[in-house]
Amino acid sequence: MMPRHSALVALVAGSAIAVACGTVHVLADRSQFFKELTTPFYGANRPGAKVSQGLRDAFWLQGIQAGFKDVFDCIKAFSETDFTDVLKKFDVPTLILHGDDDQIVPIGASAMLASKLIQNAQLQIYQGGSHGVCSTHKDEVNADLLAFLKT
Repeated sequence: MMPRHSALVALVAGSAIAVACGTVHVLADRSQFFKELTTPFYGANRPGAKVSQGLRDAFWLQGIQAGFKDVFDCIKAFSETDFTDVLKKFDVPTLILHGDDDQIVPIGASAMLASKLIQNAQLQIYQGGSHGVCSTHKDEVNADLLAFLKT
């Protein structure tokens, strides 16, 4: 395990692992865990949220098809790895997309810090955007990606 030196890693670890593994019922009822995870993932618990049941069901299907150990290992790896030195070495145009209401990986613990570590990074913040911002704000995200690629 790599040491956790940065605030980025410490805060992300505190949120992601808590969401994914801190819930006792994840082992007892894996299917229900993935169903419930769609709520904070897409911000469905926020007033005025427009998250379709179909999108939530698709998320559940992906989650339930993944091997539990693989899911855990993935979360463990991204939450315990310090990317600070790697991010400082980026020397290509970089677009960072993040929702300001991400309940899985809070913006202050990730995108805000990463945008300061990557030289000349462009940070695009989506108002009310959840962790699933690429699905919930797909038209805005696609337009921003295309605009970035044209620069």
